Amino acid sequence: MPVSTEIIDAKGAYLSPGFIDIHVHGSGGADVMDATPQALQTISETLLQTGTTSFLATTMTMSTEAVDKALQNVQKNALSLEGAKIFGVHLEGPFLNPEKHGAQDKRYIKNPDLALIDPYLQEIRMITIAPEMPGAEKFIRHLGMYHPHIILSIGHSDANFEQSKESFGWGISHATHLFNAMNPCHHRKPGIVGAVFDAEVTCDIIADLVHTHPSILKLVHQLKGDKLFLITDAMRAGCMKNGTYDLGGQKVTVEGGKATLADGTLAGSVLKMNEALKNMMQVSAMTRIEAVNAVTKHPARKLGIEAGELKAGYPADMVIFDEDFSIITTIVDGEIKYEG
Repeated sequence: MPVSTEIIDAKGAYLSPGFIDIHVHGSGGADVMDATPQALQTISETLLQTGTTSFLATTMTMSTEAVDKALQNVQKNALSLEGAKIFGVHLEGPFLNPEKHGAQDKRYIKNPDLALIDPYLQEIRMITIAPEMPGAEKFIRHLGMYHPHIILSIGHSDANFEQSKESFGWGISHATHLFNAMNPCHHRKPGIVGAVFDAEVTCDIIADLVHTHPSILKLVHQLKGDKLFLITDAMRAGCMKNGTYDLGGQKVTVEGGKATLADGTLAGSVLKMNEALKNMMQVSAMTRIEAVNAVTKHPARKLGIEAGELKAGYPADMVIFDEDFSIITTIVDGEIKYEG
C-alpha cells in the first residue's frame, strides 16, 4: 500500500460511485443561466452535499444571447471547478413545442437550428427536443450522424405515439423527465409515454413525489428497469430554504418541497439526488443497487464516459452514505470534498 494512502473507516456505511445528474439547472442559490464562474462554482460545491460528483450543466429556454453566455461560461470554466465536475451541457430548449413549454419561456422557443449550437458542439452532451417541430428530423439525423456523443432526448413535446416512435428511428434515444411537459398516456392515445414503454430507449424521471405519483414511479421502474435514470431537475433553490427565486427569468415560489410559477405550473424541483434514491426505494421495488446504478453506471454508459463505477482506471469519484441515503462523505478524484 502506498505511503500516502489515506484509510477511511466508513463504519458500516455504504460506498458507491459518485452520483451523476444529467439534468440540473442550479443549486445553492445559483443557476447555470447566471453565466458566471462563481455560479458554476456554487452549484459544483453545493451538489456535493447530495452525493453528486458530476453533472450536466442544464440550460433554460431564454434569449439566444443569454444561452450563448451560459454556454461560453461553461466552455471557459468547467475544468476549473473545485466540487462536482461538469461532464458537459444539457441543452433543454430552445427547440421545444410551445404547447408543452412548462416552466420554459415560450417567447424564446425556436425551431431546430444547427447554426445556434455549432460553436458548442464539443460541450453539448444532451439536447431535449420536440421532434414534431419543423426541421427537427433533419436536425436529429445530422447530429446522430456527425455528433453521436450528443444524446437526443424527446421532451417538452406534444408528439403522438406514431411520431414519437418514428423519431426514435431518426436518432432520439432518450426521454426527458418522463410524463412531465408531454401529453398524457391515454388508452387510445398512448402518446410519448406509450412510445417510450414500447421501445428500448432510456428515460429519466423526477422522483420527488411531486412531479409524479408514487404509483407511476413504481410502474416506470417495472417497465423500464435499467433503462430508467433518476434526475433532480433542480433549480437555484436546491439545498436552500423556502422562498421566492428566479428560474429562466420567471418568478418561482418554493414551499414544502414544491417549486411553482405564479400560475401553479411546476418549475423544476428542489429535489436532492440522495432523496431521489430514498424515494424510489420506498415507493417501488427498486433495490439499493438498482437505485445507485440509476444515477451512476447507467447514465455514465449512456454518456459514453468512463465513470460511474468503482473500477481501475476510472475517476475516484465516490460517496459514502447511510441506510437512509444521508450523505456522510463525498470524494472527487480521490479527494474528500464534503463531509456531512
